[in-house]
Formats: sequence, structure tokens, C-alpha cells
Amino acid sequence: MSGTHEHGERTGTADAAQEHAHDRQRADHQEHAGHAGHGDHGDHGDHVAIFRRLFWWMLALAVPTVLLSGMFASIVGYALPAWPWLPWVAPVLGTVMFVVGGRPFLSGAVDELRARRPGMMLLIGLAISVAFVASWAASLGIADHRLEFWWELALLIVIMLLGHWIEMRSLAQTSSALDSLAALLPDEAERVTEGGTERVSPDRLRLDDLVVVRPGGRVPADGVVVEGAASFDEAMITGESRPVARAEGDRVVAGTVATDSGVRIRIDAVGDDTALAGIRRLVSDAQASSSRAQRLADRAAGWLFWFALAAGVATAIVWSLVGLPEDAVVHAVTVLVIACPHALGLAIPLVVSIATERAARGGVLVADRLALETMRRVDVVLFDKTGTLTAGEPVVLETRGVDGDAERLLALAAAAETPSEHPLASAIVRAAEDAGVTVPGASDFSSSPAVGVTASVDGRRVRVGGPHMLAEEGAAELAEVEPWRAEGAIILHVVVDGEVAGALRLADAIRPESRQAVDALHALGVEVAMVTGDAEAVARSVASELGIDRVAAGVRPEHKEREVARLQDEGRTVAFVGDGVNDAPALARADVGLAIGAGTDVAIASADVILASSDPRSVISVVQLSRASARKMVQNLWWAAGYNLLSVPLAAGVLAPVGFVLPMSVGAILMSLSTIVVALNAQLLRRLDLDPARWS
Repeated sequence: MSGTHEHGERTGTADAAQEHAHDRQRADHQEHAGHAGHGDHGDHGDHVAIFRRLFWWMLALAVPTVLLSGMFASIVGYALPAWPWLPWVAPVLGTVMFVVGGRPFLSGAVDELRARRPGMMLLIGLAISVAFVASWAASLGIADHRLEFWWELALLIVIMLLGHWIEMRSLAQTSSALDSLAALLPDEAERVTEGGTERVSPDRLRLDDLVVVRPGGRVPADGVVVEGAASFDEAMITGESRPVARAEGDRVVAGTVATDSGVRIRIDAVGDDTALAGIRRLVSDAQASSSRAQRLADRAAGWLFWFALAAGVATAIVWSLVGLPEDAVVHAVTVLVIACPHALGLAIPLVVSIATERAARGGVLVADRLALETMRRVDVVLFDKTGTLTAGEPVVLETRGVDGDAERLLALAAAAETPSEHPLASAIVRAAEDAGVTVPGASDFSSSPAVGVTASVDGRRVRVGGPHMLAEEGAAELAEVEPWRAEGAIILHVVVDGEVAGALRLADAIRPESRQAVDALHALGVEVAMVTGDAEAVARSVASELGIDRVAAGVRPEHKEREVARLQDEGRTVAFVGDGVNDAPALARADVGLAIGAGTDVAIASADVILASSDPRSVISVVQLSRASARKMVQNLWWAAGYNLLSVPLAAGVLAPVGFVLPMSVGAILMSLSTIVVALNAQLLRRLDLDPARWS
């Protein structure tokens, strides 16, 4: 098993250069999709299919139901043929629609009754049940013909199915973060036996088992190195962007990759006790806690339910008291049917659907329907540093030669590093190319984990490395690099024929867009914070350059999640922006988690919003989209609920003393107009400009 190096957060101390372990042996890493899934992550996908099929089938039945409804024909003003069977088409099809298309709403209504929490489902269930019973009574001649609501029943079911289909489709965009975490484990572990080694599944490992991890292989379970030394890529777990040297006695964790050498590890934690399993639990718990939030439309529907029920009862009582019991039934039923908010059923899902579509075209993928509503209230954005505010890969910032010839020093260093595939080596070679330096050829290349590289360049012995290399050479570092250490830079020295020839300052490159993102957030009244696994000096240096308000440095994965929780405990609404596995718990715990799209699958799966680009200015687009969407939601809710608050009393006959009672036909027309207004208002979101470049 072998793997490729990946970048996460870096510790920025000069001593970290000792982990400059070069010339890693590589092979193609096999992705592990065979691990079992967790939970019921497929449910939303099932619901999408259910509501999609129901919508199209019910739409097909609704067309003849509406067109062949006697009440609808009289409202629109056309005559139906006098065929004897024709009056029964609408009742038969309407009954099928009620039983099949109305089933999800009736089941939901029962659940809300059991939970004693009336909401949208109970309101819909009440309306379609009343319309169904009243329509059959009218069709059979038992009740007034004015109670024939087959067309209204059909439209109500179709519109509500459309709203719920849109909603479920939005929910189904969220994939399983837990499956992505499980995929970090290798399919097999190489366990040491008396006769050699054997291949076993990681779940068969036991405490004190001895396993071999070969170059490029993933660690199958937490343990301690008992033989050998290697540099481990821990970016996916701890956030370290550079390989970390691990030798005998050092702990390693499941999911990390030995980048350059093989080691033997004694297992000391398996299954749910591993660090990877702990991160999984944090992600799972945080996602479960965030999913309990109630939508504003549900609360509005709950209030409207009691309003409609009270209005219907009051209508029946008042009209009965004035001596018109037949009109009492007609008006009470009309009130209960009209009270079901067609527009309210679409007010939120339609805005979310259009907003997420608009966002996707702007490089912002919204996975959680609540994220848009929440983002407008965010008052602090917490950024992960590496791969988010920075590029996640080292660059050469300064070259200093003892003889003052920085160009020659860079050429020698690049020549020695060219055969290596280490990220620091790539940075040095890239710097030489960018500077137009002629790089001589090298021979006799060798590398040593946690030390550096050695090569023969133009007949001279050239070495590039960190403190361990200097110790081997018996040389001291240059005095001029002390300020570099203070800012947490990566320091590599170049030794030529045993003499120190100069030093290179490297660091994780800050994205040029990061300062613009921070400034724009400040302009919106949002505080900016940064959390990183880097050393304090590195973190403070980046924060100072970008104008960041708060900094938390040296933070491990579980503590990142605690940093989010700490801000929330202060009463803050927190958005977290990150890109690695180590960010997944914090992404899930935050009020809004935003994953950089160039990051890992698990980070994306744990987030509410995915930024398709690595441009941190995209966060501003999310804030802008959230605030615009929130305005549309509130406007739509007021319009939809306002229609009910106005039409229900009029249908009940509150103005009957002055000779006006809202006719059912007019109420139906207003109901349709309300839905159209809500739809058109939501469409205005398509005009929103989400281009991050406009914040430059």
C-alpha cells in the first residue's frame, strides 16, 4: 500500500525543518470505497425519489381532475359535456390523489398530532381531509354543491408535493462524512506473525499486535513505533502540512501515511478507541445536534393551524346562530380549505432552491437548507489557516548566501533538490525556475529522513537540510536566520563541501485574496478569527499580515471543535471555514460550516456550504446570498401568511353585515395569485452578483 503526500496545517518553527525528509517512495494510492456506510444517510435520497414520482403522477391526475371539475368549470366559465359518467371522473381521480398523493401529508399530520406540535403537515392534512369529505358530500348530493372542492384538492396536493420534493432534493445534497472518514483506513493491515507476516482486515487487529507499515502505506490503527523511523503525513488527521518525523517510541495514529520509510508499530488502540474514531464521533454528534433546528415556515404553519381551526369553528357557530346552518357549513369548510397556505408551502423551499442554484453557478454549493438562513446572523467567521487563508504549500520567501550571491545559492540548492519529490524540494526548484536561475546537473543523490538531501553538483558536495544536517556537519546556523525563527518560518541551510554557504526561508504562502476577504468581512461588521495547528509565531505572523482579530495556535482537531464551541458559549453565531479531515468536527459543530472545495471529501461532507474554489472571498458571497435569501424568505412568508390572515376572515363572513362575503372562486384566484407572487419574488435572487472578484 502506498500513498501521496497531502497538505494540511504546518507547524512553523525553524526546528520543524528537521522533518525535511526527502525523496519519498511513491506508488498509486488505492481509494478505499469498500467500507461499510454508517447510519441512514441514504434516506434523503429515497425521499427525493418518492416525492419526485408522486409529484409527476399526481400532476398527471390533477390535470383531468381540475378540468373536469364542475366547480372549476363554473369559475372559469366553460361548459362540460353532458356525458353521464363525466361528473364521476373528478371524484374518482380526486380520491386516488387523496389516498396516494395525500398519504405523506396525512402521515405527517398524525405524527404532529402525536407529538402535540401542529405544523405544516397538520395544516395540509386538515385542508385536504376537509376538502375530500366536503367534495364527496357535494358530489353525492348530500351537501351544497358549493362544497365541491375536487379541483382545489388536486391543486393543493400537487403544489405541496412540489414544495416537499424541492426541499428533499436540497437535503439530499449532503453526503456522508462518516463514510469518508472510514475510507481513510487501509483495506488491509500487514500483521507480524511467528512465521513472517499476514494480511488481515484492520478490524481484526488486537491490542499489542505488531504491524508493518511500508513506505507510502497507511497506519491501520493507533500505536507506537517499535522499529525504524519515517516521516508521516498527518495532514488528514492533525493538520500538519509537512511530514512529521516519527521514530522508536513515538505514537502514530490510524489513517496517517508513512511517506519515505517503513516502520513496525505496536498497536495500542483499535476500533472506537482510535483518534480517527473519535473524530467520527465528534462529526456525528455535531451533525445530529445541528439537524434539530425548526424552520420558520413550520412555526408559521403551526400558528396558522390554530388560527384556521379557530376561524372555522367561529364561522360555523356564528352562521348557525344567525339562523343559516347550511351557509354555516359552506363557510366553515371554505375557511378550512382556504386556510391551507399554498404559497407558504413553497415560500421557503422555492427560495432555497433558487438560491442554491444561483450559488452553484457562483461556485458556492449549499448542502444544508438551514445554512442560508443562519449565515446572515453570523457575527464571527473562524478560518482554518492552512489551505484556506494560505495556499497549503511552501514557497521560498528569501535566500541568503554567505558570500552575498543568493542566486548561486538557490541554483545549488535547486540542483541538489531536483531528484526529490518532497514539498519543500518542489518549492526550492519552483523558486529557481521562477527566478530564471540556471540549475546545474546533480549526481550521487541521496536523502535521509528528518535530515535532508545530499548530491554532487559541479564536483562539489552539496547538502540541504535542517538542524539535524547541521549537527551531522558540526556546523552552526547563520546568525541572520534568528528573525526568521521568530516569525515561525521554515529554515533550511545549504552546506557546500562542509561549509555553510547560506540559508533559505520558506513558509506557507498566504493567498492574495485573504486580506480582501478579511477586510470585506470587517466592512460587514463580522469579526474574523483564525485557528491553526501551527506554532504561535507562525499564526501571529499570518494574523498580523491579514488583520485578523483573534488567533488560536497549536490547536489539535478536537480542540478546533472546542474553539468553535467556546465562541458559541460567548453567545456568538459562528461560521467555520476549513478544508481537512482535522477540520471536520469543527465544520459540523459550527452554526455554519464552510468547506473549501479543493479540500478533502470528509471536510466537504461535514460542511453546510462548500466553496468550489479556494478563494476565501467566496465566504463574502455566502454572507451576501444568505442575507438576500433571508429577505426573500421573510417577504414570502409575510405574503403567504398575510394572504391567509386576510382571506380567512373574509371567507368566514366578517364583512357579511355590510353585504360582503368572499366567494370561494375569488378566494381560489387569490390563492393562486399568492403562489405566483411568491414564485416571482424568489426568482429575483437570480440577479444576485456572487463573483468573489468584485471584493478585490
